[in-house]
Amino acid sequence: MADALLAEAERSGARVTVLAVGTWLEQYPQMARRVLRGGHDLGNHTLHHLDIAAMDASGAYGEIAGCALRLRALTGSIGRWFRPSQTRYATALIEQAASKAGYQTCVSYDVDSLDYTDPGPDAVVATVLGSVRPGSIISLHLGHPGTLTALPAILHGLAGRRLRPVTLTELLST
Repeated sequence: MADALLAEAERSGARVTVLAVGTWLEQYPQMARRVLRGGHDLGNHTLHHLDIAAMDASGAYGEIAGCALRLRALTGSIGRWFRPSQTRYATALIEQAASKAGYQTCVSYDVDSLDYTDPGPDAVVATVLGSVRPGSIISLHLGHPGTLTALPAILHGLAGRRLRPVTLTELLST
């Protein structure tokens, strides 16, 4: 499903940032190179996708560093971006753990598609297009069929507003 979503984005000329969970990378190691081959960014979204905000410093660091190790083993890099799991914003403790693991920036998002609740593709499209603005960071997930079905309409709606999906590197480096 992840490959199909990336291919759909690529057909429209869109590049995305995949913030990968380490266990997903373990299950699908070929996807790390696939993401990068497609011109997308690949970053860290913790090792197990647990509630990182509820962890102590050691646990948070272990989650971040564990995924970083997997990323480095698969691609030669830990990736530039880290997004904490199961929380929208990084706490000071999470930022410190991320920095210790090699990440200068913890990213968040301003548009939550809610696609992980599987509300159906029409709801995902409506949620995204109802909230997006220039410079938005949209949270979407690879493992949900509604996301894949919604993506063409999202991309079309963004194009109609003269918005172009870009990687975090392109968005935050300009």
